Amino acid sequence: MHVLTMRASRLALLAGSGLLSAQPLWAQAAATRVSLTLERTVAEAVKNYPSIRVSQEQMNAASAAIQLARTAYLPRLDLLAQFNRATRNNIFGMLLPQNIIPSISGPVLGTNNGGSAWGSAAGMLVSWEPFDFGARSATVAAAGAERAARQASLKRTQFEVSVAAADAYVTLLASEEAVKAAQAGVDRAATLARTTHALVNADLRPGADASRAEAEMASAKTQLIQSDEAVEIARANLARFTGMDPEQIVLEADGLLRPAPESPPTRFVPGATPGAMEQTAVVEQVRAQLRILERSYFPRFFLQAAAYGRGSGAELSGTLAGGANGLAPTTQNYALGVSITFPVFDRASIHAREAEKQSTLRAEEARYEQVVRDLRAGWNEAVAKLSGARRVAENIPAQLKAAQAANDQANARYQAGLGNIDEVAEAQRLLTQTEIDDALARLGVWRGLLAVAAVAGDIQPFVAEAGQ
Repeated sequence: MHVLTMRASRLALLAGSGLLSAQPLWAQAAATRVSLTLERTVAEAVKNYPSIRVSQEQMNAASAAIQLARTAYLPRLDLLAQFNRATRNNIFGMLLPQNIIPSISGPVLGTNNGGSAWGSAAGMLVSWEPFDFGARSATVAAAGAERAARQASLKRTQFEVSVAAADAYVTLLASEEAVKAAQAGVDRAATLARTTHALVNADLRPGADASRAEAEMASAKTQLIQSDEAVEIARANLARFTGMDPEQIVLEADGLLRPAPESPPTRFVPGATPGAMEQTAVVEQVRAQLRILERSYFPRFFLQAAAYGRGSGAELSGTLAGGANGLAPTTQNYALGVSITFPVFDRASIHAREAEKQSTLRAEEARYEQVVRDLRAGWNEAVAKLSGARRVAENIPAQLKAAQAANDQANARYQAGLGNIDEVAEAQRLLTQTEIDDALARLGVWRGLLAVAAVAGDIQPFVAEAGQ
């Protein structure tokens, strides 16, 4: 009893301090809900979806690569400083080029001992390539082509995400409309159950009718549960694009609930779609890379200027100066000149790389043709589906009116004792399904318009129309 009293006191304290809210959790969640229009959904998806940020950073990296390629026009300045303690034994002879054995300068002394002296060196080399037969400009152009390809990829990603977000929005709206129809079916089944129980209790109908009515109501509830499940799945999918919690999302879609416009389909230009433009940029990127190879088999000219100083604690006579002698460069030299390099035997490898790049170019050009062909096929398919959706939407009202009349007649016959419960149950199921079909048919036309706009490469007119 004492424990219960203490718990009650704690709850009272929490409630008094405001730590225990009297507002239920579902009400708190509802307070943070966000009304989403189609336009806002698309904008949130384009702003928040991770794959778009990936493409954005890839484009930024390509922009930095352009600046890197342009630095090739600048002179190069290299500085060097070193200090060492080493022996000074030297011999006649030659070494093939390598990077293992340190080089040594000075006369051959004819001795071989372990005495060592300090040595030092400091210098700089300025090198500049005044002309390059177009190699550097081709490299800059290739970097620009890569940036254009990344930018086209970003636009294509943004477009695909916006289309997917719009489709998720329409899907959620269609699921919610299906729930309304399923709820109406539950209400009709409940009314039938009450009516049947009253007739059975009055001995006007057999008890089996009551069982059948209960079964029909249970079936209608199952359909409603399945419709609710579809709504939650669609809501979770939409939340994936907006970055919100599913519980926050509330649709504001009055424009999509009205009849779809009868405007002609969007103008279709295959080459102007984001996918085709991206592939065009890829073709240009490969073509620019091929131009680099075509400008690589030329001599390279470098204007060079060098200045350096060296110091050594070893005397020309073979003696060692000792102490700190050699730690400071005491002998200076400078040079001005031109260096010319030419990779004579690189022709075979360059030719092979050109052949490889030409094959890649032809493959990308063929891929562009495939993209255009797929777009044309997708356009024809989307237009056909839109036409079919319009015809279905035009036919549904007559079907709905007939289903409502059949339901009313079946209920009237049953209550008058002229019909059986099977007729009523069948009429109610038909009416519920027709109501669901009616909701989906109206949104099916909007979905068809979205598919046409998606193939055409521009959904902004669709988004604007749906927001009116």
